[in-house]
Amino acid sequence: MEPASLVHIVDDDGSLRAALDSLFRSVGLDSRQYASVQEFLSAERLDVPSCIVLDVRLPGMSGLDAQGHLKELGIHLPVVLMTGHGDIPMSVRGMKAGAEDFLTKPFRDQDMLDAVLAAIERHKAARHENAHLHDVATRYETLSPRERQVMALVAEGKMNKQIAWDLQLSEITVKIHRGAAMRKMDARSLAELVRMADALNVVPAARQA
Repeated sequence: MEPASLVHIVDDDGSLRAALDSLFRSVGLDSRQYASVQEFLSAERLDVPSCIVLDVRLPGMSGLDAQGHLKELGIHLPVVLMTGHGDIPMSVRGMKAGAEDFLTKPFRDQDMLDAVLAAIERHKAARHENAHLHDVATRYETLSPRERQVMALVAEGKMNKQIAWDLQLSEITVKIHRGAAMRKMDARSLAELVRMADALNVVPAARQA
């Protein structure tokens, strides 16, 4: 079961933080409040579907600076920016830097909920993709060096006969290695094996002796 989703509210206005906390909890979302980016960075982060609702103008590190800093720290959470009327150009910069959405204060509750729910769905999808990629990488580690070579050449679109020539093996041996690779990778088809190789950026290694 998917864990409860969480919204990180980063704004120096305590009354706005409280209002947003009440709004998010009214639709079943958990939330945490922070008065600054530094406070958010020092807090423990749960491994759950999440997003950040971030004010552009904050004391210390601004919301725009925070976006770049979060990426440097490997914190890849979708960001919804909040801005004042005079901060529209800054919001455009934030969107170009990867923000999910931006809302101009005062905003409608439904607009904020729509933006946050979309951001959380994006994070759920990213978490699912990362988990799948981790599983594929784990299975790839079980392949022998020769099976990895064959898999890489299969992903290039080469036929068994061509792979046999490249690796100086018999065609039967190539078929055996290809079959073993597909079994260990749990690939139900050759196309699925190729997609896995693409996801892992598998490239042919130097020919083995």
